[in-house]
Amino acid sequence: MSHATAILPPATAWLLVAGFSVLWIVLGFYWGRRVSSLSGFMLAGRNVGLALGSATAVATWVTSNTVMLAPQFALQMGVWGMLAYSTAAFGLFLFAPMARRIRQLMPMGFTSAEFFRLRFGRPAWYVFLAISLFYAFTWMISMGIAGGLILEALSGIPYLWGMSIIILVCTVYTLFGGLKAVIGTDFIQSLIILIGVVVVAVAALRQVSLHQVYTTVHHNRPALLGALLPVALMSVFNNLLFGLGEIFHSNVWWSRALSMREGVGSKAYALAGLIWLPLPIVAGFMALAAPALDINVPQVNMVGPIVAGALLGETGAVLLFVVVFASIASSVDSLLAATADLISHDIIGGMIRPKATSAELRRASSWAVAALGLLTWLVCSTEDQDLGTILFRAGPLVGSAIWPVIAGLYWKRTNPNGVVWAMALGTAAGLVAYYTIGWYSAALVGTAVSMVVVVVTTKLAPREFSWSLLAAAREDRA
Repeated sequence: MSHATAILPPATAWLLVAGFSVLWIVLGFYWGRRVSSLSGFMLAGRNVGLALGSATAVATWVTSNTVMLAPQFALQMGVWGMLAYSTAAFGLFLFAPMARRIRQLMPMGFTSAEFFRLRFGRPAWYVFLAISLFYAFTWMISMGIAGGLILEALSGIPYLWGMSIIILVCTVYTLFGGLKAVIGTDFIQSLIILIGVVVVAVAALRQVSLHQVYTTVHHNRPALLGALLPVALMSVFNNLLFGLGEIFHSNVWWSRALSMREGVGSKAYALAGLIWLPLPIVAGFMALAAPALDINVPQVNMVGPIVAGALLGETGAVLLFVVVFASIASSVDSLLAATADLISHDIIGGMIRPKATSAELRRASSWAVAALGLLTWLVCSTEDQDLGTILFRAGPLVGSAIWPVIAGLYWKRTNPNGVVWAMALGTAAGLVAYYTIGWYSAALVGTAVSMVVVVVTTKLAPREFSWSLLAAAREDRA
């Protein structure tokens, strides 16, 4: 988008970018200035309370996709598309009891992959690590691309510059303070996001009524109001399972469960789910309001920013700009920290140098953060703008991990070999569905196949497991 057609003047945008970049870096350095131990860098000292725990979960789950993809779903698939994205909140709800279970079983654990190694053995560990790293990198790429696109749409800041600044800033303050800096900045970012969404929602309802939106959509595109639109109905279940898979397997959420004080995790995730649930609905409503406001949407994945700018003018553009910057930063920093943990703790400490000391792994974590930031920037530089393709291609992988995670946490007789086959066959079947049926079926098929394999192998060839073996996850290293 050119400067002439941008909603926000470039000078204002650059001032906002500079101000918030400095703020996040300074805060990251401040909160991380005393972080020296491995657990301090990776898990914020395992002492995170309810307020910070809830805020970091909300901020991390409010991604740029909430701003861009939820309205896109609404514009393409109507009410069901809008509700489909909101089902991702159930991942937070259902992970709440799992967070308590994780903390009880592995009070001194570090990563989700470490759990798989201790619970199912090395083959399952390798497969799970591959899925986790691929998905985390995919998520980071989607955040970088979306950030560059939205900043360009709102202000005319060139895509490459906007994307580069977001990734650089997040990398720098995560490098300074690890998860402690991430959670601290997330708290402020969550407040910014919630205030911004409320303001936009109020502005929308003041300028266009629900009746006007319904009448216009019913007249111009009645299919969007249909209750039986097949693709939209499938997307509800697919997105629900995708959200479950994203949270259940990802070290982003496991690291937070392990970083919270005893008894806090379940409450924090449940509260975060309640706060997050209405946000995609609000974002989707903006897209359905576009016809009633007579707003032209030249690119479907930019409908959210375009409508917000039309509703509130330059003030709305500034507000959305800040919300987007905060939401993207809160996701990118979390991914950088959690993925660096997998690299340093599981790949370097678990495979390459099993005798590495805590101090050596602490340094390895910092190098991993920097390397991940650079690699993400290199891939995002290609400017692939199809966010749906980037995101949902990982659906079969995360869907195939749902049942292995559940079974590993609650079933003592789950077959480790069955878990390996469940993830492998679930991923393969889901990818076939992705390319032959559509993105809206991939996670659904992958999850179903994985579930059948886990259940059947557990029934036919059970393997006993002692929960006490998970105590091998320990913090101290020579």
